[in-house]
Amino acid sequence: MSKFLLIVMTVLFAALASPSLAFAGGPGVIVIDPGHGGEDTGAIGPNGAEEKNVVLSLALMVAEILNERLSSTVLLTRTGDVFIPLEERTAFANRNGADLFVSIHVNAALNREASGVETFFLSFDATDDDARRVAAFENRIVKTAEDRVDGDDIQVILLDLASTEAHHESSRLAEDVHLSVLEHSGRENRGVKQAPFTVLVGATMPAVLVEAGFISNPEEERLLSSRKEQARIAEAIADGIMGFAGAKTPGKDVTSIGKRTRKN
Repeated sequence: MSKFLLIVMTVLFAALASPSLAFAGGPGVIVIDPGHGGEDTGAIGPNGAEEKNVVLSLALMVAEILNERLSSTVLLTRTGDVFIPLEERTAFANRNGADLFVSIHVNAALNREASGVETFFLSFDATDDDARRVAAFENRIVKTAEDRVDGDDIQVILLDLASTEAHHESSRLAEDVHLSVLEHSGRENRGVKQAPFTVLVGATMPAVLVEAGFISNPEEERLLSSRKEQARIAEAIADGIMGFAGAKTPGKDVTSIGKRTRKN
């Protein structure tokens, strides 16, 4: 059994053994995950923009906005150009008792006219071929033989995770963030989808992955590289997170994001 599988199974059994969880008052923990980093550039646009740099900039802006508006603790899986294994990202969120996990990415396709926003939550069965393609690209990090996970093992883990409350709440978080990004950006709606993203496996809290645009599209690459557009997208992601937590209305008590507590 690989190290990755041992980590995920440990997290899974703990989650399934715990009583149902819900948000309550008090400061909580939000983890923002900028995809890729270091030697893993992610997708590269036709004019040379690298996904790892775009999403780091977006994530830093999201964290800044949330820190200004919420009493929550906001953590990032990386704050610089460093490589972090996919499985370590949700493990970091679990270790820090996160209430929400949002992984930020930008998309790519062979068709340079492909555009728009899509948001994902975890499932073994991908919504469609496009969702399957995106997951395969984001999961493509080369692993050693020791770290590879058997497909049957992953299927068992994902099917079990589907029964957890965190998984069900992930669909709602995905919808709130997705609709907010669409509203702010005016981009094509590619939908909320499900797919087997390794970076979401093992999360014991609502967890989603946002594909904020297509860096392979020259026009969207230009926009995604713009600080003004990055600020717009970051505002949208932050707004979606606050909407999910019931903290979207200005002046409203935002402590509803608070730490998860056991239901009576």
